[in-house]
Amino acid sequence: MTKLKMYQVDAFAQKLFQGNPAAIIVTDEELPAEMMQAIANENNLSETAFVHGQVKDRYSIRWFTPKSEVDLCGHATLAAAHILMTEYGASEELGFSSKTGELRVYQDENMLWLNFPADELDDCDAETTQQVQSALGLETLTVVRGRSDLMAVVKTHHDVTGASPVMHRVSKLKCRGLILTSIGKEDDFISRFFAPQVGVPEDPVTGSAHTTLTPYWATELKKNELKARQVSPRGGQLICKLISDRVHIGGQAITFMEADLRTNSPSGSGINQYKN
Repeated sequence: MTKLKMYQVDAFAQKLFQGNPAAIIVTDEELPAEMMQAIANENNLSETAFVHGQVKDRYSIRWFTPKSEVDLCGHATLAAAHILMTEYGASEELGFSSKTGELRVYQDENMLWLNFPADELDDCDAETTQQVQSALGLETLTVVRGRSDLMAVVKTHHDVTGASPVMHRVSKLKCRGLILTSIGKEDDFISRFFAPQVGVPEDPVTGSAHTTLTPYWATELKKNELKARQVSPRGGQLICKLISDRVHIGGQAITFMEADLRTNSPSGSGINQYKN
């Protein structure tokens, strides 16, 4: 029996029980993909992040929902950096290699900042727009497609907060998930994120979605630093900066739980195991 150390972190949260919870597992060597998926399914959180390797504060990271691996996850990357800095003595600036390329996270006072590639947006055709409107039960101002997600822009704050998407229709959209957004009241913009395709009906706070949201709203509002809020039931506050072709996304993270995870991984595999 092998034991792994696992942490659960509330990301984009100023106190516990807010933001988006993520599980973080740090190992010396990469676990088998089927084990990572099984652990993520067992955790039943929107994301479980697996981090391994270290060469001068450079790591590899992979993210799994309960159903599948994804190419990019913001809140779990923020949570992973928080754990590496607070529990493993990592420096205040880290690099992660991922399926989306090089990612950076740095600390500035009490804020962690993701440094991610900005998304490129394309207008959707009439058929996709109609499918999105049908899934949301809302008229949209525009629908665009990013690297992984569709994004629907609607007219009012209430359109976002009061939306009740038809999940089986959302799940049929050809994307990782659907971003719903409008201009904010106290914030520059607000959003929600629905991804039943990958086992996450509504994600509490979606860092990666803000690589799509930020370039859109920076253009619309003619400003490159934006205050954002994801208005899920848990909610989360983010600061977003568009700097050249990168989006810097700032937030805080708090450790909720430290646990021992027991697996049947073969002994001697070098995966950061320890004894009772």
